[in-house]
Amino acid sequence: MFKEEVNKIDWDQTKASIYGKTAADVERALRNPKRDLEDFKALISPAAAPYLEQMAALSQQLTQERFGKTIQMYIPMYLSNECQNICTYCGFSLDVKIDRKTLTDEEILAEVKIIKSMGYDHILIVTGEANKTVGVDYFLNAIELIKPYFSHIAMEVQPLDQEDYEKLIAAGLNTVLVYQETYHKDDYKIHHPKGKKSNFDYRVDTHDRLGKAGIHKMGLGVLFGLEDWRTDTFFCASHLDYLERTYWKTKYSISFPRLRPCAGGIELKSVMTDRELVQLICAYRIFNQEVELSMSTRESETFRNNIIKLGVTSISADSKTDPGGYANPEVNLEQFEIDDKRSTETFIEVIKKQGYEPVFKDWDLSLQ
Repeated sequence: MFKEEVNKIDWDQTKASIYGKTAADVERALRNPKRDLEDFKALISPAAAPYLEQMAALSQQLTQERFGKTIQMYIPMYLSNECQNICTYCGFSLDVKIDRKTLTDEEILAEVKIIKSMGYDHILIVTGEANKTVGVDYFLNAIELIKPYFSHIAMEVQPLDQEDYEKLIAAGLNTVLVYQETYHKDDYKIHHPKGKKSNFDYRVDTHDRLGKAGIHKMGLGVLFGLEDWRTDTFFCASHLDYLERTYWKTKYSISFPRLRPCAGGIELKSVMTDRELVQLICAYRIFNQEVELSMSTRESETFRNNIIKLGVTSISADSKTDPGGYANPEVNLEQFEIDDKRSTETFIEVIKKQGYEPVFKDWDLSLQ
């Protein structure tokens, strides 16, 4: 289990190692035909900043070699904003005074109708973490409702037990995204003072339970702003490396959420600039040519336009982050503010103008 592995990595020593990397370390990492975690440290270090143009060119080359000039399109569908956790940075946190909403069957199908009219075939189910309201039975019912309409169903909800994942996979679930938020144990406790999410070990071992359950694909990530982004990212890359070695049949994706304004939001401890986020995306691609890199509508139009060619393989558009937001766009129950509010049609044209192909369906369960 990864909780044993993560305890072997000292946070302060790792941070010092990253910030101690030199230009020679970066150049060595760029030359190496196969990179390891020490090379990844160099690529995310401050010493790599002057090499950003070279990193971007290499990232573009490696991405095209593996994925071609395609961008997978997906869209989130929020089913509930009810949550039993207190998280210092989240608009769904139990202590934030907002109206709570969980979609009924009819409301789920109304959302599906709108999303299908937009052309999407990959859907990401999202809820707050409320086991009693939106637990396994609710998810099984939701998957049963939407399965006839989508070829790929992903989920971003509370961590579950292995047997629960096995039930959901049998029902039609393809992908699960779980972000550790931060791998710094002390700060993790500060930002998650109440609720099941406060259990660091249970959350960090979620991907092991997913791997044992036989999930097709799982996603990782940290929430940039809670801790030093470079150190947190190294822990995440170590997690990815462990999972790929342990559950080699599973596919993996990395997401890059930067904290956005929300109800009850906190002041950021670590600010990540646009250049640094580009550096990180390129570093992940140079480190690992197989992993899928995903970008949400948290980022600005300009940033998302420019990142298309640099390593990202999956991207959302036209997103709503509140339950029922597609069928009822006037509701205001969102988890966080999105930045890029362009329509799907508009964003597709941006992708095409850069010589890339937006893909709405790239696989089928029968081909597994």
